[in-house]
Amino acid sequence: MKSERLLAIQRLIGENRISGQEELLKMLQKQGFTTTQATLSRDIRRLKIVKMPDSKGNYAYSLPTGNLFSHRTAAGQGESELLRRGFVSYDFSGQLCVIKTRPGYANGIASEIDGKAHETVLGTIAGDDTILLIPREGVGRGEISTVLSQILSDV
Repeated sequence: MKSERLLAIQRLIGENRISGQEELLKMLQKQGFTTTQATLSRDIRRLKIVKMPDSKGNYAYSLPTGNLFSHRTAAGQGESELLRRGFVSYDFSGQLCVIKTRPGYANGIASEIDGKAHETVLGTIAGDDTILLIPREGVGRGEISTVLSQILSDV
């Protein structure tokens, strides 16, 4: 039942503009799934679903890149275009990298980095418009810059 619920969540988010957990919970219930808000919250984290802004500044759930289901936003733009538009700059303090984004884009970009740079990046911590990137031991600034350039050119 859990795997069916997870697939249903992915499908619903891939096919609809959903702005909150309550809306998603109601849609799941209409499809016959009985779940709690706490379980739904864990499912969203497990599936690495993030909220992304549309061109009007409204937020909606978005699936991570490489998901089985299509990616749509309220504005009809692809997720990669939104991520590319959201990136502003990055700079280093020691070996740590601080990435600046437009407001609301940090979680989506951090998710891309975590998914594509796991060999060089230990992890990211995202706020609303800032990401702290922590490189793996022995990984230098140059390598992080190269990886970021590749990831941001892919999105």
